[in-house]
Order: sequence, then C-alpha cells, then structure tokens
Amino acid sequence: MSKLPKVVIIGRTNVGKSTLFNRLSVQEKSLTYDYAGVTRDFIKDTVCWKDRYFELYDTGGISLKKTTDPINEAVRQKALGLLETADLLLLVVDASVGVHPEDREVAQLCHKMGIPTILVINKADNKNAPDNIYEFDRLGHNPIISISATHGIGIADLLDAMTEILPITSTKEDAEPAFKVVLLGKPNVGKSSLLNLLLKRERAIVAPVPGTTREALKEKIAFYQQDIEVTDTPGIRRKKSIDEPLETMMVRSSFRALEDADIVLLLIDASEAMISDQELKLAFYAIEHHKALIFLFNKQDLMDEDKQKSLANSLERYPWLLRKVSQLSISCANEKNVGKIMPLVQEVWERHSQRFSDEELTVLFKQALIETPIYKMQRELRVYKVKQIKSAPITLLMFVNEPLWFEQSQITFFENVMRDHYNLQGVPLRFVIRKA
Repeated sequence: MSKLPKVVIIGRTNVGKSTLFNRLSVQEKSLTYDYAGVTRDFIKDTVCWKDRYFELYDTGGISLKKTTDPINEAVRQKALGLLETADLLLLVVDASVGVHPEDREVAQLCHKMGIPTILVINKADNKNAPDNIYEFDRLGHNPIISISATHGIGIADLLDAMTEILPITSTKEDAEPAFKVVLLGKPNVGKSSLLNLLLKRERAIVAPVPGTTREALKEKIAFYQQDIEVTDTPGIRRKKSIDEPLETMMVRSSFRALEDADIVLLLIDASEAMISDQELKLAFYAIEHHKALIFLFNKQDLMDEDKQKSLANSLERYPWLLRKVSQLSISCANEKNVGKIMPLVQEVWERHSQRFSDEELTVLFKQALIETPIYKMQRELRVYKVKQIKSAPITLLMFVNEPLWFEQSQITFFENVMRDHYNLQGVPLRFVIRKA
C-alpha cells in the first residue's frame, strides 16, 4: 500500500475531471469524451511536482443521490469511498455554465468530510466564464484556482497550491513492478471479476452488461516477494461491430495496455464451447508483439461433457498455436483454479525472462542443421554463431552465411528446434539474422 499523499479529483459529471487528470498525469490517461458518465472505475497515477510526489485519482461523476441503475450506483459508491481516504480534494466545476445544484451538493459534502479542498474552476477560457466565475465564491472553498485543463492554463498555479497543502513527501516510494500482466478478452468474459479475485477486493465494477469496464485499470499484486502489475481492460469486440466513438477509444485503451505488458492473460468464455475468430485474432496480436500468452478458459461452472468435447475439438484445429501458449481452466463464479493463476504466471515469466548459454545455442543449431540440412538455390544454409541478446522476450541473434535466405519457414525451423529442446510453453521467440 502506497504511503504517498492521495489527491482525488471530484465533481459532477462532464465538468472536465478526466481532462484535468490527463493534464496532470504522466503515464496514465483517462478516457475523455463529450458524454456524461464516461469514467466509471477510478484510475490513478503517481505525479511529481517540484520534487514532491503524490497519488492522483480520477473518479466518475459524484452524486449524493442514490440511483436505481446498478452500474451508476456502483460508480457513485466507489467515488464516495475513495473520498474517505483522500488527503486533498480537487473539486472541479464548469465556468462555462456557472454554479449547478449538484456543485453545491458536492461542495457541502467536502465541507462535511473536513478534507482540505481546492475549488478548481475549469473552462475559465470559455467566453461565458467572466459572467459566471464569481458565482463559485458562494461554495465556500479556498483556495480557488481558475484553469483550462484542455489548454493547460493555470495548471502550474494549481500544482503549487496542491503542494502547499499536501504533507511533505520528497521521494517516490512505489518500486517499478517486476513485470506487467494484462487481462484481455471479449466483453463479459470475466476480466473484472478476475481482477477483483486476484486483488481480494472490489476494485473493478462488475455487471452482466457488456462494456461495463471502459478504461484500463492498473493495480499491483504482491506475489513471491515481488510486485506484479495487473491491468484489467475493456472488452474487445469485432471491429465491424464497433460503431461508437467511445467504444473505439475503449479498444485503443486495451491495445495500449497489451503493448505495455509482458504477459497476456486471454480470458475465453469456455461455455461458448469454442474459440472464436476474435479470440484467435487477439492471440495472434499478442504473439506478433512478442508477449507471453496464457489462455484462461473461464466459466467452467457452466460446462458439461458435451461442451467440453466441443471446446477440445475447436482447439485441436490450432496445434501450432497451442504449442505457443499456456492454458488453465478456471471459474470466477466459484473461484475454481483461481489460486493457480499467479503461480502459472510466475512460471511463464521465468521462462520468458530466462537466458541461455551462447555456446549451447550455437551447438544446438549447428547440430540441427547436420541432422536436417536446409538448402536454398542449391546452396546449403549455415549458422556460425548464435547469441542471446535479450530476454522477455527471448531474442536470438544468428550469424549466418546467407541472411536473405533465412525467411519465415527457416525461422520456424529454428523456433521448433528451441521448443523441442527447452520448455518454452507460453513464451514467444524473436530471431535477428546477420551476415557472419
């Protein structure tokens, strides 16, 4: 648990909270779209200003009124719960429309909680702002900072005001994770449920409605005395099924998280009794980006013997793919095999990050060519030396006689040699070819 001061951005929906978060944040980016209620689960990042570190949180629009919509109510409860642990609140209001009744309610809540609060008047560069800006004095919060989150106006003044209030913390305490894991899959396959189970707390909002998760949610899990970063992502549908700009942004968020990860946990709904074209495309995308890959077949509680056979038959059509992935059957509903996930992840990481002796690799590849010579244009292909230049992913530099003749089929030959000789389940391989 981080001991850095916690700054929480709050306010009613669509006042620019996520835009402000993105302006202040360095690594994480919140979805911004001109539509109320885009942000649901909170996201966070560690921010530094003038050698002072703090954790910054973006929340969904906060309201004091209960709602019958289960997702909106969960968003509201999460935002309220986050406030209780805050060291500083940034109450964001909209200068373009003036004081809104919900602004007054949230402002009163801040007074009631007794947490230091900065009133942030956003969109101060709007043409209507001069007529509205003095209304916000009535909310009773000081200091008041006028900004434009979109254009960066007043941001330095805001950061200065924040560091004057926050307790002094001069160092970043959070260590970099040992490695990064991303949960990937179609909508409603159980990614958020799995994140909550791994964290042993309700971090992500879970609902039976596809598209509940809208942003990549990052958390750290302590395992084997090391921190592992786990990211939940929005579900990814087929491209032709995506017809809304918001969902397009959600999908981009998922792919960015995949590209930043070391290991991909691809969740598959086993109760569908088959692996879909979309899941195959996601698997290929992970492999193309040289990510270690684990298939998690969720919803085993809904499986019967016929479905098990159908799923097995579906997978049998892709033996070359299954050789490159690790597999585990789980059920988030009854927690079957959930306890086996992190040990499997650790095993795959150890394979993904291992190093080999250059001499051993050279002997292995030369011996393979003695047993199965490869010819191109009536010339024999030769390997003179093999050197591992990277791990995670394992990257091998091969010095050969004719680099242009080492095409995909030849590379596949040497990949199979590696997989036959070493346990590389779930691990990608990269080859770099050079003239000897």
